[in-house]
Amino acid sequence: MFYKSFKRVIGHEGLFTDDPDDKGNYTSGKVGQGELKGTKYGISAMSYPHLDIKNLTLEQAQAIYYEDFWLKKQIDLLPEAIQYQMFDAGINHGSVSANKMLQRALGVNDDGIVGPITIKAAKEMDELALVLEFNKQRLHFYTNIKTFNKYGRGWCRRLADNLGYGVDDV
Repeated sequence: MFYKSFKRVIGHEGLFTDDPDDKGNYTSGKVGQGELKGTKYGISAMSYPHLDIKNLTLEQAQAIYYEDFWLKKQIDLLPEAIQYQMFDAGINHGSVSANKMLQRALGVNDDGIVGPITIKAAKEMDELALVLEFNKQRLHFYTNIKTFNKYGRGWCRRLADNLGYGVDDV
């Protein structure tokens, strides 16, 4: 499931950008502070300040995603229908925010840590209902980001594409 998820994410993340209004493009994680190194394949200077972002290869990005976003976040312990959704949200919003969205969708304590209670609740919920409720939480999250007016159209397109990956298409 990782490789299919990675291909989908790369379809959203794309090539090198160095938008000076995007905090993720700065090594400090704050607009105008630190070095403007950009983002490539969704790997940001904010998260990886010592990485040569501009010269990052697709293979290097895949290795980072597998280690730091798939294995460390234990995405494979969740039902398959939500694995891609969590992977994409973790990359786009950060893992703690994605975890909280999942927990809110499940109606469990939203502490941002996916542990046995969250995993059990995810396995017990209808997969289609979980995907829909999770993405509802994600849309609410998007609309509360102060840069929604600038980036919101793209974020909503990303979410619409993600909804196209139904339970039968995991």
